[in-house]
Amino acid sequence: MKLNKTFLLLSCALTSTQALSAAFQLAEHSASGLGRAFAGEAAIAEDASVVARNPALMSQFDKEMLTVVASYVKPDVSLDGTEAPAGSTPSSLDQSSIAPSAIIPAFYYVKPMSDKLALGVGTFSNFGLATEFSDDYAAGQLAGETGITTINLNLSASYKLNEQISLGLGANVVYADAELTRHFGETSLLPDFIKPAPETVAADMAGDDIAFGWNIGATYQINDSHRLGFSYRSEVDVALEGEYTNELPAMLGGLEGAKVGGSLDITLPAIAEFSGLHKVTPTTSVHYSVMWTGWSSFDKLEAYVDIAEEPVFAKTENFSDSYRFALGATHVLNDVVTLRVGVAYDESPADKNHLSISIPDTDRLWLTTGVNYKFSDSSSVDFGLAYIKGDEQEFTESDELGQQWGFKSEGNASIASLQYNHAF
Repeated sequence: MKLNKTFLLLSCALTSTQALSAAFQLAEHSASGLGRAFAGEAAIAEDASVVARNPALMSQFDKEMLTVVASYVKPDVSLDGTEAPAGSTPSSLDQSSIAPSAIIPAFYYVKPMSDKLALGVGTFSNFGLATEFSDDYAAGQLAGETGITTINLNLSASYKLNEQISLGLGANVVYADAELTRHFGETSLLPDFIKPAPETVAADMAGDDIAFGWNIGATYQINDSHRLGFSYRSEVDVALEGEYTNELPAMLGGLEGAKVGGSLDITLPAIAEFSGLHKVTPTTSVHYSVMWTGWSSFDKLEAYVDIAEEPVFAKTENFSDSYRFALGATHVLNDVVTLRVGVAYDESPADKNHLSISIPDTDRLWLTTGVNYKFSDSSSVDFGLAYIKGDEQEFTESDELGQQWGFKSEGNASIASLQYNHAF
C-alpha cells in the first residue's frame, strides 16, 4: 500500500458522518427550536438563539437576553455485512453503535443598543461527526476512529429599517479540528510473511485550522401575527494541517511510524433558509422552514503531504445540494407553559453511487416535541425531544487492495435538549 493510498483513508474519513442532518451538518442550535423540528427558525424570535439562524431577528428584542443550551445526542447507527472477499466472512463486518453519544453545547447573548440597533454573539456548531470501529475490524481500511469538530463564534448586528423590515449581518470565526485512525484490516491477497496484522495502523492524522465566514438575514413583519424570515450563511474554506503517519512497512510503501506534515482542504457549504411564523389563534402558531445547503461545492478532495509536491490523493465526491423541510406548531397552554411539536424531512446530499461505511448518509424523518416553562417574566427553561429515523440502504465498497465489501446500514437517533433563558 502506497502513501497516497493510505492517505485516501483520511480523505474519506473527513467526509464521513454520523451527524444528524444531511452529511455532517448539525442543526442542534437550541432546545426551543428542537421542539418544533427547527420549523420557522428564520422567523421566530423567542430567545437569543436567533444569532445562530437569523441575526435580523435580534431587532425583535427590547431587553438583553442570555441563552445557554446543552443537547444530548444518542445515535443508533448499525452495519450488517452482506458480502466479503475470500478469507473473510460477511458477519465480520457487523457493527452496532458506530457513532458515540455526544453533548453539543451552545451559548448566545443579545443586547439591544437602541430601538433600531441590536448586537449579538453566539458560540455553536454547524458541522461535526464522530464514528468508532474496533481496531481489528475486517474492513479496517474503510473505517476506524474518525472525529471532526467545528466551533463557530458568531458576532452579529441587526438594524430595523422600519416597522416591517429588519436586516442582520454577522461575522464568523470557525475553528475546525479533525482526528483520524485507520487500520489495515483483513486480506488474503498478501502472503503471511509480509501481511500486517489487522490492527496495524494504516493511517493516523490530526489537524486543525481557523477560518472565516459571514452571514446575513432579513425579516418582513406582515402584521402582529405574521412574519417571514430569510437567512444566508456563507461557505467556509478550511485548510486542515497537522501530522500524518502510519505503521505500514517500507516494502508496502509505508512510513513505519515516521511522521510527516499533512494537509487537506474541505469546504463547509453555504446554507440558506426561508421561514414563516403565523399566529392562527391568540394561543396557537404554526411555523415552517425550507433550508437549502450548497453541498455541490463539496465536489472533490485533494490531500497533500510535505514530502510530495503533487496531491497524494484526489477524489470526486459529487455531492448534490440538499433541502430540509420542516413544519411545526406552538401552543400557549397558560401563562407558565408553552407546548411545541414538529416534523421535518432531511435530504441526503450523498451520491448513491459513492456510498461507503465512512459516508452512511441517508434521508431522515424528524419527529419532535418540546415545552417551555416560565419561572418569571425574565427567566425560563426549554426542553426538547426528537426521534430521527433514517432510511435503510445497501451498497458495496472496494478498499485500496481491490477487495470488495458489502454492507447494509441503518441510522436512527434520539436527541434531548435543555436550555435556559434569562432577560435582563
